[in-house]
Amino acid sequence: MTTPPYPSVPAPAPHASYPEDLERPGLVRTGRSTFVRPVRPEDADRLVAFVGSLSRATLAYRSLGPVVRARDDVIRRGAHVDYLNELALIALAGDEIAGLVRYVRDPEEPEHAEVTFTIRDDHQSEGFGRLLLEHIAAAARARGIRVLEADVLADNTRMINVFLGSGYRIEAGPPGQIIHFEIAVDPQALAVARAERREQTAVRRSLRPLLEPRSVAVIGANRNPLTIGHEIVANLLRGGFGGSVFPVNPGADEIAGVRAYPRVRELPEPPDLALVAVRAEAVPEVVRECAEAGARAVVVVSTGFGETGAEGRATELELARFARASGMRLVGPNCMGVLNTTPAARLAATFSPALPTPGRVAMSSQSGPLGLAVLDFARRLRLGFSGFVSVGHAVDVSTNDLLQWWEEDPATSVILLHVETFGNPRRFARVARRIAPRKPIVAVHPGHADSAVSSLFAQSGVIRTRSLQELFDVALLLAHQPPPPGNRVAVITNAGGPAALTVGACAASGLRVPALGERTRQRLRPALAPHADVANPIDLTPTATAAHYRQALDAALADDDIDAAVVLFMPPLADKPDEVASAILDAAAGRPEKPVVASFLGGAGVADLLHRGELVVPTYTFPEAAAASLGHAAAYQAWRSTPAGVVPDLAGVDAERARALVAACAPGSVPEAVAAELLAAYGIAVRDTGPGDGPDAFLSVSSDPVFGPVVSFGLTGDYADLMADVAHRVTPLSDRDAREMVRSLRAAPLLDGRAGGRGVDLAALEETVLRISAMVDDLPEIESLELRPVRLLPPGDGIAVAHATIRLTHHTTGGGPA
Repeated sequence: MTTPPYPSVPAPAPHASYPEDLERPGLVRTGRSTFVRPVRPEDADRLVAFVGSLSRATLAYRSLGPVVRARDDVIRRGAHVDYLNELALIALAGDEIAGLVRYVRDPEEPEHAEVTFTIRDDHQSEGFGRLLLEHIAAAARARGIRVLEADVLADNTRMINVFLGSGYRIEAGPPGQIIHFEIAVDPQALAVARAERREQTAVRRSLRPLLEPRSVAVIGANRNPLTIGHEIVANLLRGGFGGSVFPVNPGADEIAGVRAYPRVRELPEPPDLALVAVRAEAVPEVVRECAEAGARAVVVVSTGFGETGAEGRATELELARFARASGMRLVGPNCMGVLNTTPAARLAATFSPALPTPGRVAMSSQSGPLGLAVLDFARRLRLGFSGFVSVGHAVDVSTNDLLQWWEEDPATSVILLHVETFGNPRRFARVARRIAPRKPIVAVHPGHADSAVSSLFAQSGVIRTRSLQELFDVALLLAHQPPPPGNRVAVITNAGGPAALTVGACAASGLRVPALGERTRQRLRPALAPHADVANPIDLTPTATAAHYRQALDAALADDDIDAAVVLFMPPLADKPDEVASAILDAAAGRPEKPVVASFLGGAGVADLLHRGELVVPTYTFPEAAAASLGHAAAYQAWRSTPAGVVPDLAGVDAERARALVAACAPGSVPEAVAAELLAAYGIAVRDTGPGDGPDAFLSVSSDPVFGPVVSFGLTGDYADLMADVAHRVTPLSDRDAREMVRSLRAAPLLDGRAGGRGVDLAALEETVLRISAMVDDLPEIESLELRPVRLLPPGDGIAVAHATIRLTHHTTGGGPA
């Protein structure tokens, strides 16, 4: 699948530097892994071999007519590019080139470039053309190229379909023997959507050998039961894996009752999955042997890589590059393995001594040792897992990949994440936003006051918890109960002290404990103990029986003004908690749409009592945890119930004018007049109307090294300086993000009139936030931006930006899709 031959190759510019940021792993439509990178001078012989492998038909497509095989010296010149006016990207299959794409900028129209594609015959129809188009489009866009032009023979249907199916805005010349295409590389919504669908399909296919393998090899298997290699083999057998298990150890004939093999290359069949548990210095050679043997996924359990310093980090990154180029996915290193408990694909490829029971929760953890504690804790909580993956240093398979696997997994209804670092935060946000409305995602991150992380989670609908205990508390609720339809809670108790604590915890968690309606109160009075209080909390007194609990919970859940219930039970000396537990289960079963949680203070073994088949009422040692879990679930339901936001098309934007202005500026602070002109290109006028009746505000953008541009908004003066009342969001912002950002300040009553007065023009303020987001996304050279003061005018009068500061930096990043 190709388009015309390589264009003429000028000598590289003397300032050319190899753009490492364009090195990206990739997945083609079939799920095959590859590694995409810019061509380098040392690739000259590899290019000759690549062209020499092409069939006459492919050469004819490349040449737009009669077959002409180029001289080797001409082909070698193609390895020398300046990475700016000419760029070539190659997709690797092992050490060989599977596909190549090249653009050459038009010197007369610098925003146009000619692009050519060549895919090796044995890799055509796998999706390499579409993958390379996405990568070259992003790289070209970052280098100021707006249109890629290509000439294609009319019968080259594969390449034509790549262009037409890409989602980019395409203009095609009139039908004829040769069709001229012009591809606008600005990311249109359709192009992004199609790239997401292609990515999702490719990721799922690439992970099937990892999570649903038919055969597993364990390299480093050992006869000693106290070793990691032995425990992995034993767990595979104990866990009910239905495929072939191949222990690999040159010094053993049999391990755990299974025949062992001296080397990977001597296995009777290529393993889908290989687990590597050997010393660190031996890992690279073992992974190479796995690739040669045809393994499709590798889990490196071994330690001694990135955690040891720069040299170890370089080694693990090279491992990842080799694995992807060899068509394999890699988990780790420094991980504890993978688990899948679904009946059709049981897999316990781990050395963990505690294996979870089957359930509806899937989890990704970036810490190997932590994973051991997690699995043991989950088992004691009776929290069942559908899957668990310890990604370790996550040099290849990441949280983002696993989210896309569990997104379509029917056995998974809740996803837990232990996240230390983000490989690609924008990709995470995109994937999480797609999944969270259907499946709750609960995450714990070690940062305490990291505004960028909090903003990313808030925008994506991810429930952020502050500790592992809180993570599992929330998971316990969402795995067994629905999120509440609102935030109104009934508290039922037989002890006043714990009830008071619960009411306070509910308020701290964003919940309300409202007064009960008169109908509910009438229903409760004759049914309860003589001295029972029918206010909310409903205090049944220590003399309450199981029947009283059943009647009270029935009445509370039947109340249309109650969304959930917290049941507290302090076991008296003579009472039996099993009867109360049974009553709670009976009442909860009658109202499955409203969640019920419990706290049996001082009760041992109560979790077992509150399980009845598929019906489970989560129980917590202390009521504060029950309230906090309900608060997270209610906030998640409120997010899920709000219409999804969109990144709107904004009128009055002249992006081309803005790009020209930026191109004419040197890095550093731009002159005030240029800053005003840049903002005007995005429909924002700089004008000082003088102080108004309302408060002044500021809007700023800073470049976070992990998350990219972060937009901040706050009111000037003590609100931001003393109270730290500032809202943050990660670009690109949707209309929903802008609305929530402006209204999330503690000082928001000053803006919407709740604090008295007319308020300010919120619609104009939100539109300005969206225009700033669009501006910094279109112009990645913007390092920082600040509008201060922003005069907030009465409704209908808009806003006035009194002063603007913009700072530019060099920007040459690009590459594959975010």
